[in-house]
Amino acid sequence: MDKLTICKRCGSDACYEQEVSPTIRLYYCYGCGFQANTAMTEGSDFLAEQMEVLPDLYKELMGTDEDGTIWMPSATNIPNKGMIFADGTTGTNWKWGAVKATQISEEDKEKFKKKDGTYYEFKMDMETLRHFEERDYMDALSYIGVLPE
Repeated sequence: MDKLTICKRCGSDACYEQEVSPTIRLYYCYGCGFQANTAMTEGSDFLAEQMEVLPDLYKELMGTDEDGTIWMPSATNIPNKGMIFADGTTGTNWKWGAVKATQISEEDKEKFKKKDGTYYEFKMDMETLRHFEERDYMDALSYIGVLPE
């Protein structure tokens, strides 16, 4: 069952909870932009797998709630809208970075060829990079066109 709940990390009332199975729940907070799931706990294989691939900033920003569930920043990539990611140098010096997607021109099409021979239609335009405070995650979603402004 899917529902909105109170975020155990930031206290926002805009935390989306999804039951994947009787033992696994996913959490995605639109208030702070962090995500968690009940499989990501200290010592779990899932956490170990994540630690192998996550950037250092994401590792530094991780935190544990009162239930032992580990929360980490989300990374949103919607090919025709844009991308939102944690951007900064340390856990005390970061913001949400948001960039808009732009359509790839016919002239640049060859630069964006996929392995299967087809082409990407959009690219992330880093010139549109805008930063948002942690609790302004919904504003970042609006900026890239996911939510209305």
